[in-house]
Amino acid sequence: MANSIALLFSGQGAQQVGMGKDLSQRFAVAANRFAEADSVLGYSLSQTAFEGPLEELTKTSRCQAALFTHGIAILDVLREQLGDFRFVAAAGLSLGEFTAHAAAETFDFPTGLRLVANRGQYMEEACNTTSGTMAAFIGGEEADVLEVARIADVDVANLNSPGQIVLSGEVAKVRRAIELAKEHGIKRAVPLTVGGAFHSRLMISAQRKLENDLAAIAISKPAATIIANVTAAPVTTANEVRQSLAQQVTGTVRWTPSIEYIVDQLGCDLCLELGPGKVLTGLVGRIRKGTRTISIGDIPSVEAALPQLHEAISA
Repeated sequence: MANSIALLFSGQGAQQVGMGKDLSQRFAVAANRFAEADSVLGYSLSQTAFEGPLEELTKTSRCQAALFTHGIAILDVLREQLGDFRFVAAAGLSLGEFTAHAAAETFDFPTGLRLVANRGQYMEEACNTTSGTMAAFIGGEEADVLEVARIADVDVANLNSPGQIVLSGEVAKVRRAIELAKEHGIKRAVPLTVGGAFHSRLMISAQRKLENDLAAIAISKPAATIIANVTAAPVTTANEVRQSLAQQVTGTVRWTPSIEYIVDQLGCDLCLELGPGKVLTGLVGRIRKGTRTISIGDIPSVEAALPQLHEAISA
């Protein structure tokens, strides 16, 4: 019996210098996708992704567009090698939700790329005009971390996996949350090296600008089930897509219940992580242990995955 496939797309923080370079050297479809991105954006995104420097690629205004393009380029390669294989669902961690929609043809690649490039710019501007940060809370019960967030007056940015929750907000308030961690039974609270307080109320200016952009684009019904970060549930109508993509700028990335929905409700038994590294594979393993996940981001991982995928889609 063929596997029910879900696509998972990387979020900000997964970027690596060199991402997409070997794919573009081997596969014309990947090279063409990065060339298209360069043309749409009016600067050499490919140069930044392939060669760096890391400081430039790490900028919010650059890495989001690079990850979006990389994710779709990997999908292009898989489609060329496997045919237009069917996937049941798609989801993405924060920025990756936009990539999921592009994969499901909710909007076309140039439209999605402009959205994420603007989103990155808006978020970078919000970071520059606020004093915010984030911290990961590890080894605690969700209710206890939420109580810490309430007391410290910070926002819940990410429900990444059981025992891993990220809080976000003003620098002093996040420091207060870190101080409260142990007395609430949380093993570790780790400050994150980030440009600002993503997925918090400090990003409201970015959300409002993105709302205007989303209102101006054409939205189609997704060709696969897309799970929204903020609801951990499918979105189908144009209004739901616009609302969910805007609200996730300040809202919680509900990754744990999103994966639970994909596995438990949709019956997906094979998740393909399309992007650099294996962050999402690690999270899926903690959320639903035993779920088969394949990480694909470069030539070696493509070569390793193709035989498995041929078998998975033809069984």
